[in-house]
Amino acid sequence: MAVSMPKGEIERLFTAGAHFAQVKSRRHPSMKPYIVGARAKTEIIDLAKTEQQLAEAKEALAALARDGRIVLFVGGKPEIAALVKSAAMKVGAPYVSSRWLGGTISNWGEIKKRIDRLADLNEKKAAGTLAKQHTKLEVVKLDREAKRLSERLDGITLLEKRPDVLLVVDTKREKHAVKEARAAGLPVIAIMNSDCDLRDAAYPIVANDASRETVKLLLTELTGAFEKGRAM
Repeated sequence: MAVSMPKGEIERLFTAGAHFAQVKSRRHPSMKPYIVGARAKTEIIDLAKTEQQLAEAKEALAALARDGRIVLFVGGKPEIAALVKSAAMKVGAPYVSSRWLGGTISNWGEIKKRIDRLADLNEKKAAGTLAKQHTKLEVVKLDREAKRLSERLDGITLLEKRPDVLLVVDTKREKHAVKEARAAGLPVIAIMNSDCDLRDAAYPIVANDASRETVKLLLTELTGAFEKGRAM
């Protein structure tokens, strides 16, 4: 089918390429109501429904911000990882922009011990006490430990407690994070394409989750809603 430029509020989504879904063979059954046609082999997302979902997600984020809830941004796909990290840092939120660290939610107590350990090593290094209390070989080992912890923990060092909600880009790829969140009863806000299971998100936003322009646009609007809610 031919796809014409929509008018009005959803035009920005169209311009960003948000309407491009996966090929039909990769579509999850739950996504059928969100497909309006196809261009060649690529299916087309109903952006009117995407716009409605986005509005609901923004409202939810604003409410979470007003209540002081902690939102953990998750998205490690190479093409969008930097965008996820940037969006989270803009609002001072924790993030996972690489591989999900198992237990971040389900075994939070152990993860918190690692965060505290990294903070302790960094404080002692900054104060110069490591060199005074340990041999050169021990200092080298401790530096390696700190580097390893820093790489694995990355943006979750900002967490003081278990997050209240996850904001995920591509629930299929981030299935381990989603599984932990659902098991803990935490809501998931998600930018997800047609190959994802709609049931994995309390607030799904069906859109092209592999497009940098689409993800950037959606994250900008979502973080904007979060900031407005926090200012209330």
